[in-house]
Amino acid sequence: MNTERAGGERETPARRRGQGELEAQVLSVLGEASEPVTAAWVLERLGADLSYSTVITILTRLHAKQAVTRTGRGRPVLWEPVANEAGLAALRMRRLLDKQSDRDAVLSSFVSVLSSHDEDLLRSLLAESGPDGTGTPSDRPER
Repeated sequence: MNTERAGGERETPARRRGQGELEAQVLSVLGEASEPVTAAWVLERLGADLSYSTVITILTRLHAKQAVTRTGRGRPVLWEPVANEAGLAALRMRRLLDKQSDRDAVLSSFVSVLSSHDEDLLRSLLAESGPDGTGTPSDRPER
Protein backbone atom coordinates (compact mmCIF):
# COMPACT_ATOMS: atom_id res chain seq x y z
CA MET A 1 0.00 0.00 0.00
CA ASN A 2 1.47 3.33 -1.05
CA THR A 3 0.39 6.68 0.27
CA GLU A 4 0.79 10.02 -1.43
CA ARG A 5 2.87 12.81 0.09
CA ALA A 6 2.47 16.50 -0.57
CA GLY A 7 3.73 17.24 -4.07
CA GLY A 8 2.45 13.95 -5.50
CA GLU A 9 5.38 11.78 -4.33
CA ARG A 10 4.59 8.20 -3.33
CA GLU A 11 5.60 6.93 0.11
CA THR A 12 6.11 3.20 0.61
CA PRO A 13 5.41 2.00 4.14
CA ALA A 14 8.23 0.36 6.09
CA ARG A 15 8.53 -3.41 5.78
CA ARG A 16 6.96 -5.24 8.66
CA ARG A 17 9.38 -7.57 10.44
CA GLY A 18 8.78 -11.30 10.34
CA GLN A 19 7.75 -13.13 13.47
CA GLY A 20 10.78 -13.64 15.66
CA GLU A 21 13.01 -11.35 13.59
CA LEU A 22 13.09 -8.59 16.18
CA GLU A 23 13.65 -11.13 18.96
CA ALA A 24 16.64 -12.47 17.02
CA GLN A 25 18.01 -8.95 16.57
CA VAL A 26 17.65 -8.21 20.29
CA LEU A 27 19.39 -11.49 21.17
CA SER A 28 22.19 -10.65 18.77
CA VAL A 29 22.70 -7.25 20.39
CA LEU A 30 22.62 -8.79 23.86
CA GLY A 31 25.20 -11.33 22.72
CA GLU A 32 27.63 -8.49 21.99
CA ALA A 33 27.51 -7.29 25.59
CA SER A 34 30.23 -8.35 28.01
CA GLU A 35 27.91 -7.91 30.99
CA PRO A 36 24.17 -7.49 31.72
CA VAL A 37 22.79 -4.34 30.07
CA THR A 38 19.80 -2.01 30.21
CA ALA A 39 16.97 -1.88 27.68
CA ALA A 40 18.18 1.60 26.73
CA TRP A 41 21.59 0.12 25.84
CA VAL A 42 19.85 -2.48 23.63
CA LEU A 43 17.70 0.21 21.98
CA GLU A 44 20.74 2.37 21.23
CA ARG A 45 22.54 -0.50 19.50
CA LEU A 46 19.59 -1.77 17.51
CA GLY A 47 19.74 1.35 15.40
CA ALA A 48 16.19 0.80 14.26
CA ASP A 49 13.17 3.04 14.42
CA LEU A 50 11.86 1.43 17.61
CA SER A 51 10.39 2.79 20.79
CA TYR A 52 11.72 2.01 24.25
CA SER A 53 8.45 0.24 25.08
CA THR A 54 8.86 -2.04 22.04
CA VAL A 55 12.30 -3.09 23.26
CA ILE A 56 10.92 -3.71 26.75
CA THR A 57 8.11 -5.81 25.24
CA ILE A 58 10.58 -7.91 23.24
CA LEU A 59 12.85 -8.38 26.25
CA THR A 60 9.85 -9.38 28.38
CA ARG A 61 8.78 -11.94 25.76
CA LEU A 62 12.31 -13.32 25.60
CA HIS A 63 12.31 -13.53 29.39
CA ALA A 64 9.03 -15.48 29.32
CA LYS A 65 10.66 -17.86 26.81
CA GLN A 66 13.62 -18.21 29.17
CA ALA A 67 15.97 -16.86 26.50
CA VAL A 68 17.13 -13.94 28.68
CA THR A 69 17.45 -13.25 32.38
CA ARG A 70 16.79 -10.00 34.15
CA THR A 71 18.45 -8.79 37.27
CA GLY A 72 17.92 -5.90 39.57
CA ARG A 73 14.96 -5.37 41.83
CA GLY A 74 14.66 -1.68 41.17
CA ARG A 75 15.91 0.38 38.34
CA PRO A 76 17.71 -0.13 36.15
CA VAL A 77 16.71 -3.66 35.22
CA LEU A 78 19.61 -5.43 33.55
CA TRP A 79 19.18 -8.02 30.80
CA GLU A 80 21.45 -10.87 29.79
CA PRO A 81 21.05 -13.58 27.15
CA VAL A 82 20.63 -17.19 28.20
CA ALA A 83 20.30 -18.38 24.63
CA ASN A 84 21.61 -17.17 21.32
CA GLU A 85 19.56 -17.35 18.10
CA ALA A 86 20.16 -21.09 17.83
CA GLY A 87 19.15 -21.54 21.45
CA LEU A 88 15.98 -19.55 20.91
CA ALA A 89 15.07 -21.68 17.88
CA ALA A 90 15.69 -24.79 19.99
CA LEU A 91 13.40 -23.43 22.73
CA ARG A 92 10.68 -22.83 20.13
CA MET A 93 11.07 -26.33 18.74
CA ARG A 94 10.86 -27.81 22.24
CA ARG A 95 7.71 -25.83 23.06
CA LEU A 96 6.08 -26.95 19.82
CA LEU A 97 6.96 -30.55 20.61
CA ASP A 98 5.62 -30.20 24.15
CA LYS A 99 2.22 -29.14 22.74
CA GLN A 100 1.83 -32.30 20.64
CA SER A 101 -0.15 -35.29 21.85
CA ASP A 102 1.93 -37.78 19.81
CA ARG A 103 5.54 -36.76 20.37
CA ASP A 104 6.85 -39.98 18.81
CA ALA A 105 5.05 -39.26 15.53
CA VAL A 106 6.27 -35.67 15.46
CA LEU A 107 9.90 -36.63 16.14
CA SER A 108 9.71 -39.46 13.62
CA SER A 109 8.35 -37.11 10.96
CA PHE A 110 11.01 -34.53 11.77
CA VAL A 111 13.85 -37.03 11.48
CA SER A 112 12.46 -38.44 8.24
CA VAL A 113 12.86 -35.08 6.47
CA LEU A 114 16.39 -34.31 7.66
CA SER A 115 19.21 -34.11 5.14
CA SER A 116 21.86 -36.82 5.42
CA HIS A 117 24.27 -34.24 6.88
CA ASP A 118 21.74 -33.19 9.54
CA GLU A 119 20.99 -36.83 10.28
CA ASP A 120 24.71 -37.58 10.79
CA LEU A 121 25.09 -34.53 13.00
CA LEU A 122 22.09 -35.52 15.10
CA ARG A 123 23.44 -39.06 15.53
CA SER A 124 26.81 -37.66 16.57
CA LEU A 125 25.27 -35.26 19.09
CA LEU A 126 23.10 -38.00 20.58
CA ALA A 127 26.10 -40.34 20.86
CA GLU A 128 28.13 -37.63 22.60
CA SER A 129 25.44 -36.83 25.13
CA GLY A 130 24.32 -40.35 25.98
CA PRO A 131 21.51 -40.88 28.50
CA ASP A 132 23.42 -39.29 31.38
CA GLY A 133 25.60 -36.82 29.50
CA THR A 134 28.65 -39.11 29.69
CA GLY A 135 28.78 -40.00 26.01
CA THR A 136 27.67 -43.57 26.64
CA PRO A 137 25.00 -44.65 24.16
CA SER A 138 21.60 -45.39 25.67
CA ASP A 139 19.69 -48.67 25.75
CA ARG A 140 17.12 -47.26 23.35
CA PRO A 141 16.28 -49.46 20.38
CA GLU A 142 17.86 -48.43 17.09
CA ARG A 143 15.65 -47.39 14.19
